[in-house]
Order: sequence, then C-alpha cells, then structure tokens
Amino acid sequence: MIEDLGGLVSELEKAGELKRIAAEVDRDLEIPEILRRVTYAGGPAVLFENVRGHSMPVLGNAFGSVRRMEIALGTSDFGAIGEKIASMARTEIPGGIIGKIKGLPELSKMGSAFPKEVGSGPVTEYTSGEASFEDIPVTKSWPDDAGRFITFGMLATRHPETGVRNLGVYRMQVVDGRHAIIHWQPHKRGADHGSISAERGAKVPAAIIIGGPPAAVFAGVAPVPEGLDKYLFAGIAGGSGIRTVRCRTVDLDVPAGAEIVLEGTVDPSDLRDEGPFGDHTGYYTPVERYPAFTLTGIMRRKSPIYLTTVVGKPVLEDAYIGKVIERSFLPLVRMFHPEVADFAMPAAGWFQGLAIVSIRKRYPGQARKVMMGLWGTGQLSLTKNIIVVDDDINVHDHNDVIWAVTTRADPARDTLIIPRAPTDTLDPASPLPGLGSKMGIDATQKDASEGYGREVQRLAVADPGTASLVTGRWKEYGL
Repeated sequence: MIEDLGGLVSELEKAGELKRIAAEVDRDLEIPEILRRVTYAGGPAVLFENVRGHSMPVLGNAFGSVRRMEIALGTSDFGAIGEKIASMARTEIPGGIIGKIKGLPELSKMGSAFPKEVGSGPVTEYTSGEASFEDIPVTKSWPDDAGRFITFGMLATRHPETGVRNLGVYRMQVVDGRHAIIHWQPHKRGADHGSISAERGAKVPAAIIIGGPPAAVFAGVAPVPEGLDKYLFAGIAGGSGIRTVRCRTVDLDVPAGAEIVLEGTVDPSDLRDEGPFGDHTGYYTPVERYPAFTLTGIMRRKSPIYLTTVVGKPVLEDAYIGKVIERSFLPLVRMFHPEVADFAMPAAGWFQGLAIVSIRKRYPGQARKVMMGLWGTGQLSLTKNIIVVDDDINVHDHNDVIWAVTTRADPARDTLIIPRAPTDTLDPASPLPGLGSKMGIDATQKDASEGYGREVQRLAVADPGTASLVTGRWKEYGL
C-alpha cells in the first residue's frame, strides 16, 4: 500500500505521470483553470510548487487517469476489491440477503485489512490548538462560486450508536479562519450521523483529512455498503490495513499518513447558506442550507502537500475515480442481482444520471425487475435513468447500446417512468432538490412471452466459409 501523498507523488513521477510546476500560481481560479485544461487534454498529475502567499505545494489531477488509479491502488484488477467483500459476505455471514447486509461489520475478521492504531505518525509532526483555514491554499474554482471550497477533503465521523467509522468526500465552503460549511447530502452517511446527533441535541465530532493513503481517499469517495467501516474498506482496497492515530481535540482516529487533519465539530443546528458552487454536472448548484464545522485544532506534517480536485462539465478527474468504483462494485451488484452480466455508469452522465446494465435474460419482465432492484440498492437509488440490455451488448460501447435501444425497445411498451422518487440533490433538471422522476428503458430482445409476435432475423454471415476466406486473406486486400 502507498502510505501517503509523498509516496504517490514519487510513484507517479517514476511512471512519467506527474509534472512539477515551478512558476508562481494563484490559488484562486488560476490553479483550477490549469487543472481543468490539463485534465480535459488527458494530461498528467500536476504538483504546483510555488503557490502565491503559501509555502504549501498543491497537488491536482492525481487520480485523473485509469493508469494513475492503478498506481494509487496498486492493482489493475479493480473488480477484485468488490469480490473480496462479496466473497466474505457469502462465506462468513449466515442467513439470507438481509442477514448479509446486517452482518457486514463482521468483515472486521479480515485481520490483514483492518486498521491498526499507532501512537504517532507523520501527521503528528506538528499539532496545535490554534489553526486557521487561511493557512491552507484552499482554492476558488469558478468565478461565481460563493468562496473557496475544500474539494478533496475527507470528513471523518463515527456513527453515534454503532461506532462504525465513515470517511466522506463532501465539498466544504470556507467561511472564515475557524468555520466551514459541510455539504453532506441527506442520502450520505455523514448526514445520517448528523441527524442522529441532532435528535440528541449533540454536535458531531469530526475531522477534515487532507491526503493520506490513496486507498483511504478512494474509500472516502466510494459508496460502500451500509454498516461497513470505511477504514476497513480502505484496507481491502489497498491490500493492507491503514495505520491510524488519535486526534488531539476530538475522539476520533485518522490515517497516520495524512498530510493535514483539521479537527472540530459539526453542529447540525447551525445551518448556513452554502453555495453557489460550479459542480460536476456542468452547472452551478444553488444556495442551500448546510451545517457548520468549527475548527478546534490541527495536526499536520511539517511540510504537507495540499490535495485538491476540480469539477465541471465531464470528463474530469472524478470520472476516473468513478470508473474504478463502477468496476470494483460490479461483484456486489451481482451478489444481489445474479443475472447482471455487466454494468456501466458513463462519465458524461456524471454517474448518477445514467446506468447501463446488461443481463442474462431468462423470463419476461426481468429487465424491469433489475431496474427496480437497482433503484432499491444503496446509492443506486439516486440513479435517474437505467437502460437494460441483453448480454450480447457491450455496455461500454455507446454505439452498441444505442443500436439496442433503437432496435429492441418500443417507447410505449418498454419505457418505465417513476414520477416521484429520490434523486441526486445536484441534478439541475429535477423540479425539486432531491426529488424528481426516473426512467427505465428495457432494450432487451422481446419474444412471445412478452407479447411480441413478430418474426425478426438478425443479420449474420450467411456463409461461414466466405467469412473464413476473407479473414485469412485480409492483409492481401491492403485495407
């Protein structure tokens, strides 16, 4: 496992995947604009070594390609991450599907992946009760943003009842030196922790983590099954348990390899206007009310790196993280929906907007069964559009998918509309934040069992011998 950002920078540099920038740059608008242009162009990770007004370098686009994700997680087999969880759920946990869900904390039996608390680590090189957000080169991404936003900070919280730890990557608007606003959407774990604490009239102990093992950063983004400790998931994703240290001013443990840890509390009753913010949908999200975080202390390295990311109209860095999530969670999707052959969430659909699923179809109505099952599964409940195709269609080839939709789906017969359902609160098209409609398209081949009585014949090579001849002589044609 790569332990920290320094290790990641070193590995990226060895692989020719990182560019150092010595020229002075501004944290407001300039760094984000450079990163967007580099990412759109398929360029490398960028380490800005000379940020105006700050001694701290800024790292961006660190995960902005499949190759860099492979380096960060030490594997090219992302499906193995989900398979480890699915395998444990199948073999270790008794009972049916409900028992498996409730029993996921038992995955802590995977000793090598479990976090290990240590007395100190690189992030404890400097600690203080005096800290300010202004000491950190937090960027402003877009001209009409409400201010500077921490875009790649992991918010660490703990479930008030079960103690299960969470890492969530939520954007955080800096208000002043001691306060930020946490944009945790109501469907996220952090917001759930906040709701439980609010019912008790309590604040949420929290820590904003910058950097750390790349596997922990990935865990912060990943929509892991409810009840599964995010630190354990980081160990599964990275191949070994992460080392943690105790915070100084709140009762939490955090990755020892982090660059910066900003300790504090989130007050669910202290709601403030957050936004607008230029988001990954390609639109500004409007002003909404979210809870405030109050800074109580800091732990950091003596010479930390500030990790950031930029968002905007796809495809940007989050697309590659999302692709790894898609591949690594396919085994979990299959665990609950065995007929699923493959699964894709195209980056242009900002992942929550569209899912394409191929199935091994055996009975009438099965495509709709899969749609409704996925809409009832974790974060997939927020997916706006689902297209279901047969397993002879490549879900990653948009031309193949379009062909299936236009030749195997009849709009009146094969379109399912759900008028009122949960949606991503960032969706700019939904009539209300977090509430809109869903559409499912059954683009599987129909037969008499589904009332389709026409006889259609798909094109195929009539003479296999001719096809073999052409294949054998292909180079001779000079085509």
